[in-house]
This record gives sequence, C-alpha cells and structure tokens, in this order.
Amino acid sequence: MTQKIALVTGASRGLGSAIAEQLALRGWHVVAVARTVGGLEELDDRVKRAGLPGAGGLTLAPMDVTNDDAMRHLCRSIHDRWGGIGLWVHAAIHAAPLSPAGHIDQKDWEKSLATNARATGMLIPMVEPLLKAHAGTALFLDDPRAGQPFFGSYGATKATQMALARSWLAETAKHGPRVVIAEPKGLPTATRARFFPGEDRTKLADVPAEAARILDDL
Repeated sequence: MTQKIALVTGASRGLGSAIAEQLALRGWHVVAVARTVGGLEELDDRVKRAGLPGAGGLTLAPMDVTNDDAMRHLCRSIHDRWGGIGLWVHAAIHAAPLSPAGHIDQKDWEKSLATNARATGMLIPMVEPLLKAHAGTALFLDDPRAGQPFFGSYGATKATQMALARSWLAETAKHGPRVVIAEPKGLPTATRARFFPGEDRTKLADVPAEAARILDDL
C-alpha cells in the first residue's frame, strides 16, 4: 500500500475545502465528504484545472456526517478499498446564527449538537481503526468561542467537539493514532462572515495559504 489516502469531512467550503485541495495537489487521494454536491464538484474542478504532475485524485462523497448509517458505510468502503487512511481532517461544522442564550433557536441548537458534538463522537470510533491501520493522523480545527457573548450554540458545541478530540489525543498519545489540534488564523470564510458582518476581510489570512501552513505543521 503506497497511495496516501485522506478523509476530509466538511470538504465543500472554507478551510476544509482548501485543505482537501492542498492534499490532492500534494499527491494524496482524498475522500471528500460534504452535504453540498456543488461545492464538492467545484473542489474537483480546481484540482483538475491545476494539472499538477503527481497530483492525487478525489472521491466525492456527498453525504451528511450526522447520518450514522451513511458514514458507517463509507468507512467500511474505505477499509475494503484501501485498508485504512493516513489522515482524517474533521472540518465539518454547523455555525448557528449569533443569538443571546435566552433566545437560542431550538432547531439551530439541535443541528449544532448533531453536527458539532454528536457526529464527532460517532465518527471517532468509526475512523480510529482506519487510522491505526496506516499509522495515520487525525486533525481537528479549533475555534475557541465558548463563553463569548452570543456564541452560545456554536461555542458550546464546538467546545464539546474539542473536548472529545483532546480526550482522544490524551488516550492515544503512546499507541496512536496521532491526534493533532490546530487553531487556524482568522479567515475570510462564509462562516466567519456570518459571525462578523462588516469586518475588514483584507486583514484576514489567505485561506489556501493557511491550509498549506496547517498541513506543513503536521
């Protein structure tokens, strides 16, 4: 087994998409997971347009990370085809609108819990055997907003996700798989625009450059 296989959950937009693109351009075969079919197709088009010698390919997996059966089937398919993965990048997130804690919309709260917290807790046991098979690395992207005004839904559920990741990191430090938690710089993504409308985006970091930096630091 010589081909480098990566699984990127949340690969259709923002930093997740940029990391998936960087990986493919660096020779990885990327299993790109997201609900947005159009975003996955745009990712595939960008990689193909680059035409870099030695670039890897993409397997587009348009599915929701909160669908346990779909994700279980995907992980089984990865095992059957490649035996495991060398990298899992978990970038899938639901960014609920900012709201006072006393006025949180219950649908947004449930979706935040399902995507940011519950899905992470379900995916770690599914993906861990794939990572162990290839001595792989799991990469999580932190965004510490817990306790900040109006970030109740997002901050609480993102903090839960990171708590799971940190427990996994501590548990696997000696025997693997390797777990890495990165804290990206402020980026001009659609998610950040929802949180900070009117922000001067020229002062934010470049998304592709930040994706490259995070991968270089692994």
